[in-house]
Amino acid sequence: MTAPHFGKEFDELPTHTHVPAVSSARRVGVALALALGAALVAAACADTPASNDDASTIVRSTTNVAGAGVVGNNRPTTGVCPATAPVDPAGAEGAVRSVGSSEGVVQVPADPMRIVVLDSASVDATCALGVWERVVGASTLDPDFRGDGDQALYLGTGIAEIPSVGVVGSPDVDAIAALNPDLIIGADSLGSKTYASLTDIAPTVLTGSDAGWKSTFLQAAAALGRGQTGFDELARFSADAQQAGRDVNATQTQASVVRFLPDSIVTDAPTSFAREVLGEVGVQRPPTQTEAANTVSTDDLSAVEGDIVYVRFDGDDGESFGTDVMGSTGWEDLGAAKDGRIFAVDDTVWSGSGIVAARAIVADVTNSLNAYVS
Repeated sequence: MTAPHFGKEFDELPTHTHVPAVSSARRVGVALALALGAALVAAACADTPASNDDASTIVRSTTNVAGAGVVGNNRPTTGVCPATAPVDPAGAEGAVRSVGSSEGVVQVPADPMRIVVLDSASVDATCALGVWERVVGASTLDPDFRGDGDQALYLGTGIAEIPSVGVVGSPDVDAIAALNPDLIIGADSLGSKTYASLTDIAPTVLTGSDAGWKSTFLQAAAALGRGQTGFDELARFSADAQQAGRDVNATQTQASVVRFLPDSIVTDAPTSFAREVLGEVGVQRPPTQTEAANTVSTDDLSAVEGDIVYVRFDGDDGESFGTDVMGSTGWEDLGAAKDGRIFAVDDTVWSGSGIVAARAIVADVTNSLNAYVS
């Protein structure tokens, strides 16, 4: 498995570089907490005193795209998913249990063994709960949308080998039926017609997408017979994220989160997955990004500005447009660009959903919030 694709315009940077300390005019964190593996956020923090802003201790990104350091390109690809979580003893009625879904209450196997998952959040949940090896088929990413391949690379090598049952949003019902699943999980965006076809094959749970990523995860965990572990994992994540924020003094930094579409620039709404995770860490938002997602004109990039700017690209076309914009005078005049505080992140992770993706974002923030790109 290869590292996430960001295009062919990488310039190799030295692994360690001495750079000037950030100017006092910039509201950035001053604790220097970095991790090389990015696997466990809680273990990724250094013990540098908050009063020391010695930038020479920073481990830099090893690649660069359009002047932005690339974060997360060295994620582990093995051992990402933990051991199988214990099945919930409570709630089972013999061999079945009743769980809620967007289509009402559904009776599912108490401990499903042959699972088909039809959206990225559900794939993430099977990894987080250690039941991914029971997944006999999964919807794959649309290569035109994300460019990551069949499955998101951050979930590791094993999940990449799960047989495809069509791309996300367009499941192949015949392929699913041939796998003889005992449980199907997907998102409510599939709609009632597809749901009816799926229920003819196996008990089907469609998770709701309006209540936030944590609610979606808990719905999937309940369907997988591991609701209690789901609650426990969310509590552990929140504690780790908040500790990571304290360690890097996150509340002192306003982070802009930007996504390049094939022909436009948008900043994340406060309700986006990435923004919710950053909020849990304690990272602040720039004043221009506190209320809603915004489309930014290339003629006025002021709404992109932040103490640090995270950028991601919607597929190859988004990357092509984004690198053009990032080479413009208007972009280079941004304070974050002048200070070398713009970082490119994996769109599959930052536009995703799920607890494994959330931990990956926390690791990205830990590895970049007090870093610089020359």
